[in-house]
Amino acid sequence: MPENEQKRAPQGIDTTKPSVSRVYDFLLGGKDNYEVDRQMAEMALKVAPDAPEAARSNRQFLRRTVRHMAREAGIRQFLDIGSGLPTQGNVHEVAQQAAPEARVVYVDHDPIVLVHGRALLAVNASTTVIEADIREPEAILAHPDIKGLIDFSQPVGLLLFAILHHLADDEDPGGIVARLMAGLAPGSHLVISHFHNPGQAHPKVSEQAFSAEKIFNETLGTGRWRTREEILAYFDGLELLEPGLVPLPEWRPDADEQAQLGITYHTFVGAVARKP
Repeated sequence: MPENEQKRAPQGIDTTKPSVSRVYDFLLGGKDNYEVDRQMAEMALKVAPDAPEAARSNRQFLRRTVRHMAREAGIRQFLDIGSGLPTQGNVHEVAQQAAPEARVVYVDHDPIVLVHGRALLAVNASTTVIEADIREPEAILAHPDIKGLIDFSQPVGLLLFAILHHLADDEDPGGIVARLMAGLAPGSHLVISHFHNPGQAHPKVSEQAFSAEKIFNETLGTGRWRTREEILAYFDGLELLEPGLVPLPEWRPDADEQAQLGITYHTFVGAVARKP
């Protein structure tokens, strides 16, 4: 790693291993990443040259879904787990533009996210960031800093953008989602974006998904491109909002949004559902 990067790395940050948050930051054109993250991203780009477009689609999906919950569904509190590094169009910015009284809690287990998040939110009393792991959902729901901002007797927007595909099958991502939703009031909304393997519906895309999954597991240690049925199972017992589970650009796009129909178009999907 270049010497200047070693010097600017915050204390406690491991710059010898790639970080999901920092790789994603690089794909979005951010500067909070290191050589090891860029090397990982370049490997992914060889398989999926339009990966940055997929990352941007995820941010646009975030903006549209949060705006919908704040404006149309009346949600005033948001729990963003696996939030990643702050970038343009963060959840609190979108939510508080639509509803200034909205409260937002960011949750991530990467210490660099806390360093940058706390600096960004130092003057925002309605938003905070905490360190916690999605694999411990009850600990998240019981965290005192979260309970200080979130009233769990009222509807919550639970945001799981691009995180469940970093959980292995034996970590029971579906069970984790169910345990989180069990702690939320009726009327709460769940938003998920997830890597997707379309199988025989798009054989070339499916082959690319398997290649990307191999790279992710060899470098980051995590990454699962799941089937449509596997992803839909996360929404069991909830009311799926139209248009259902679709490629991210197809979820209620704004008039000025035009996604490129690249190979990653069908390998990144999302949906929103309501707890009845």
